[in-house]
Amino acid sequence: MTHGPVLIDLEDREPPVSVVDAPPVPDMPAPDGQAMQMAARLAARRPSRLARWFWGLASAVIGAMISVAAWDFVTGLLARAPVLGWIVTGLIAAMLLVLLVIALREMAAIARLGRIDTLHRAADAALAERDLSQARVVTRRLLAFYAGRDDTQWGRQKLTERMDEQFDASGLLNLAETELLAPLDAAASREVEAAARQVATVTALVPLALADVITALAANLRMIRRVAEIYGGRSGLIGSWRLTRAVFTHLVATGAVAVGDDLLEPILGGSILSKLSRRFGEGLVNGALSARVGVAAMEVCRPLPFTPGRRPSVRGIIKNALGGLFRAKDG
Repeated sequence: MTHGPVLIDLEDREPPVSVVDAPPVPDMPAPDGQAMQMAARLAARRPSRLARWFWGLASAVIGAMISVAAWDFVTGLLARAPVLGWIVTGLIAAMLLVLLVIALREMAAIARLGRIDTLHRAADAALAERDLSQARVVTRRLLAFYAGRDDTQWGRQKLTERMDEQFDASGLLNLAETELLAPLDAAASREVEAAARQVATVTALVPLALADVITALAANLRMIRRVAEIYGGRSGLIGSWRLTRAVFTHLVATGAVAVGDDLLEPILGGSILSKLSRRFGEGLVNGALSARVGVAAMEVCRPLPFTPGRRPSVRGIIKNALGGLFRAKDG
């Protein structure tokens, strides 16, 4: 056993590396809103012709199989137990009636969205041609469109009282926008802010794979549906999906689903995305992109085009929706 201190010769070892000479730590890649961009691509992607044929034929075959099985079941049950067979027949008839009502509601919802689109195009034409008579027609159709809604009663009364005072198309449509659509714009903006907060929070706090993509897609689908309902669209399931695909297709085609440091400048100030934690930065970016989707949905679902100065600011919505989240993170 060796007693006393042990001496180790360090002459042959390399000297320690100085902090000054150490290589710099690579910068963390800036958040790019991957969840929202993936959700946008999924919603905007149009199925191929072969896929549409496949799902159409598959639906026809499955529907025929279910119909034949139900027919055999009911006829066999009628032969064995007539009373029970007639009860089951009545239940199936009631189910078919409910399905018919759902189909009619879907058709009515799609037709209502078509009326909004027609009003929007007519207003665009009236403004472009400065046609007062056409603007009056659009205004009367707009009043008829909202005639059954109590929340627009005051605005409709004010618009009806003052519409004869306007002598140019832009003034008349500006009046309709101020008296009738301004409260609806405010309600739609609140829905967009709520969706942006939800997407940002889930992305920042839930680390599960694909959870942020599913949340972003679900929140934006619900947001677009609510915006359509606020403006009177009342879109059904099929109408909501068609509307969502139209909104995302427009965003993808125009490159609006893209990230820049200026996207979060109202909240963060300057180019600071690279200084955030990766997860928190992704949450903020996904929330900001959801705000862009919401503004695009408002433009699509609104029966009149936004006049200059009235279009909601994406930056303002981002600041209202995500500013509190950033302050909470700092605190």
